[in-house]
Amino acid sequence: MSESTSPYKRILLKLSGEALMGEGKYGIHPPTLTRIAEEIAELSQAGIEMAVVIGGGNIFRGVAGATEGMDRASADYMGMLATCINSMAMQDALEKQGLKTRVQSAIKMEQIAEPYIRRRAVRHLEKGRVVIFAAGTGNPYFTTDTAASLRAMEINAQVILKATKVDGVYNADPKKDPTARRYRTLTYMDVLKQNLNVMDSTAISLCMDNKLPIIVFDLGTRGNIHRAVMGKQGEFGTVVGASETVWA
Repeated sequence: MSESTSPYKRILLKLSGEALMGEGKYGIHPPTLTRIAEEIAELSQAGIEMAVVIGGGNIFRGVAGATEGMDRASADYMGMLATCINSMAMQDALEKQGLKTRVQSAIKMEQIAEPYIRRRAVRHLEKGRVVIFAAGTGNPYFTTDTAASLRAMEINAQVILKATKVDGVYNADPKKDPTARRYRTLTYMDVLKQNLNVMDSTAISLCMDNKLPIIVFDLGTRGNIHRAVMGKQGEFGTVVGASETVWA
C-alpha cells in the first residue's frame, strides 16, 4: 500500500483490552498481539500516521470492580493502570516490527512513559512514530472510548478505527439473534437514539460535535485494519457519522 492510495493520513486505532486476549479468558495472548502489531506496522511503514488507544478489560475493568462493591473512582484508576500494561506490551510488539514508538500516559509515570503532551504527540506522529495513549483521560468515570475520541480530536486524526469482535454494528446481537441485520452506515443520532453499543454516549457525542467519523470493524480477520484505512470499510464494517443510515 502506498500513502496516496489511502483517504486517511492520520488515524487513531481503538482496541479493547479483550482484543489482546485471543481465545483466552484474560491477559495477553502473544500471537494475537504480534498479529495486530504486524498490521499496524504495514500501515505505518506505508506512511500512515498511527495513534493507538487500548482498553484494560483483559486485566481489570473499573465498572466491574465498582459493581462488586469497590469505590468507583479507585476501580477506574486501577483500570487506567491496566491500560498502561497493555500499552507497554503493544509498544514492545511494535518495536519488534522495527517501528519507533512512544507511550504517552495521562497519569505520570516517568520511568515507563512520557506524560501526555498534545504538541509532543503530534510531533511524534509527524516523525513517523506510533503513539500509544495510555491511562485513558486520567480521570475516573470516563471510558477509554471517550479517551480515544478526545485524543483523536486533539491530534487532528481524520478517523477513529474501532476494532471489535463483530463485523460492524447490528440492530441486535448477531450471536444470539439470527435475524440481526448489519448497518452499512449510521448517523450519530441513530446510534444515540437506538442505544447501539458502538461507543459510550459521551464518546459518540464528542465525535458528532466535531464531525469525526468512526469505522467499526472485525479485528479477528487479518487485513481488516488495512481495508478500513483503504476506505473499503463499507464492504465489511459500519461507518458511523454518515449523512444517513443505510443497511448493508
